[in-house]
Amino acid sequence: MNNIETLLYLSLNKFVFFEIGLQKKLQPVQPSSFCCKVCIRSDESRLHSINESSKSVSSLPPPLLQLCHRRSSSSKSTDFDFVLHSRSVGGSVFLNVYRVTSCQTGKTHRESKKKSPVCSFVPGFNFLLPGESRLSLTMAITAKIGLILLFLYYIELSSSAKQTFDVRQHLATVTRYDVSKDMKENSFVSSNIPDQCSPIHLNLVARHGTRAPTKKRKKDLENLSTQLKVLLKDAKERGASLEKLPSWLREWSSPWKGTTKGGELISEGEDEMYNLGIRIRERFPQLFTDEYHHDIYQIRASQIPRASASAVAFGMGMFNGRGKLGEGKHRAFAVLSESRASDIMLRFHDCCKNYKAYRKQQEPAVYKLKEPALEEITRSLVARYGLNFTIKDTTTLWFLCKQEASLLDITDQACGLFTNDEINLLEWTDDLEMFIVKGYGNALNYRMGVPLLQDVILSMEQAITAKEEGYAPGSYEKATLRFAHAETLVPFSCLIGLFLEGSEFDQIQREEPLKYPPKPPQKRTWRGSKVAPFAGNNVLVLYSCPGNNTNKYFMQVLHNEQPIPMAGCGGTDFCPFDVFKEKIAAAHLKHSYENLCNPNVIQPEGKSYMGKIIEIFSRMLSGKSNDETSAQKAEL
Repeated sequence: MNNIETLLYLSLNKFVFFEIGLQKKLQPVQPSSFCCKVCIRSDESRLHSINESSKSVSSLPPPLLQLCHRRSSSSKSTDFDFVLHSRSVGGSVFLNVYRVTSCQTGKTHRESKKKSPVCSFVPGFNFLLPGESRLSLTMAITAKIGLILLFLYYIELSSSAKQTFDVRQHLATVTRYDVSKDMKENSFVSSNIPDQCSPIHLNLVARHGTRAPTKKRKKDLENLSTQLKVLLKDAKERGASLEKLPSWLREWSSPWKGTTKGGELISEGEDEMYNLGIRIRERFPQLFTDEYHHDIYQIRASQIPRASASAVAFGMGMFNGRGKLGEGKHRAFAVLSESRASDIMLRFHDCCKNYKAYRKQQEPAVYKLKEPALEEITRSLVARYGLNFTIKDTTTLWFLCKQEASLLDITDQACGLFTNDEINLLEWTDDLEMFIVKGYGNALNYRMGVPLLQDVILSMEQAITAKEEGYAPGSYEKATLRFAHAETLVPFSCLIGLFLEGSEFDQIQREEPLKYPPKPPQKRTWRGSKVAPFAGNNVLVLYSCPGNNTNKYFMQVLHNEQPIPMAGCGGTDFCPFDVFKEKIAAAHLKHSYENLCNPNVIQPEGKSYMGKIIEIFSRMLSGKSNDETSAQKAEL
């Protein structure tokens, strides 16, 4: 047993013996890339275990057979799912199977100079393998271990899937912020910001917090209640079996029935924004030491009430304890808004004629892409519950599921109608639509956000000038805080190159279309639950790094408060500001909002777009009035 080395490769339907051999000394096997790997090998060293109750560390005696499962072909670490400890009993081999719960690096062995894993495990099963000749015993043990592993692996996988699937993480852009920001989907390691670097300016672009359904969607839910009654009556007349139909569905009525308003920020959304304001102030205390003034901390919101209410809730958290109002020592602060008809900074999608035409044109194409998945799910619902649901019923039930799970924390009613696979598929249809009409599906979707990107860059340039020229504290802006919508946050995330993989950044720089997000069960980076949940946000922090010889100013991007890589800056989250402007922003800033959105408008000759940018910047530094500057920006 000590000289056996066996490698098994496991696919969805079968496993294959890849290499079976007797070797005098064990050598690590380096297989080519496979999606799943299960290796079974003997080991002369000891595998340490942690006693969960006493936290003491003990060792299992050799010989030991380890079963490890590599979850990703790109992963560099081995995760042990099962450990088999063997011992000889007469002529037979007795195997103890342990299920490993977690592992960490242990001590280095004197002879091998390698570190053994320290694992926590729970007892599993025991097996007795009858004695046979050495070679046949080897083959028998290998085969039986493989069968054991296959059985245990699928049991564990099935159990894990049931335990870890949380529908609240799959609600696309209806996902609550606290759920989204706690989702860990990658192993990105953020940059270690040098000690000599200090933040000098912060830009925030945030979506409003959790809101109630709009009036239109509330009406859809009331219509669903009527439709369910019709479907139930039809099923009874047909004599269909309704045994599997959930009891709640028989008498369901919309929880928003009778309400006349919609789309407002709800209390959960207020909490999200209030606490976000507190956390940002605590994370960057150097930026929020000054007494509040609207020229130092500029707060802007779209004219839609839920956005301005989000700005107010955020400001109450950020400036909590900084005033004299009430027990919380709040203070008043200003929230600036521009008319919906002319707000090209936060509601550029409302003002862009070309975009409106494009979006309307895409509606049939988007539906056609979603239709096969919706038809498949509708057929399953009909077969499962005996009601003659239509695709429209399915989409409304999915909307109800998202509202119940997100706003009411109810996951066993409308969401319970669907299987996990169906929820994944429905989520994908939402993400696909968002990709096509708000994201990387078309360059116009995000390039119409050029005025916002330029405003962000100008604010950073102004902060650098203040730093270089030694402006007195309290005489220059330290933060610009913006509150808007998913239609603002998603394009802005695309403008700065987030959620891209491989060569996709180069493609968008060349204005080439990207492939659509892959359909489940394939994994994808583009998920509405991460890209733009309720209260989703991008924070761009400008740092001064005086000790750096090549670049004095850097910027870090946080998405939903987590560092995120920028594909245009070598996959790092801490990018030289000049590199950000040159590699990421420049390709977008060569386009003007007028030419993108209103092709009949011709720019004045002799003044390029970048020339106008420089002019605006010069006006800002020369002390021209805010009205003049705003008017000039509106022409961009």
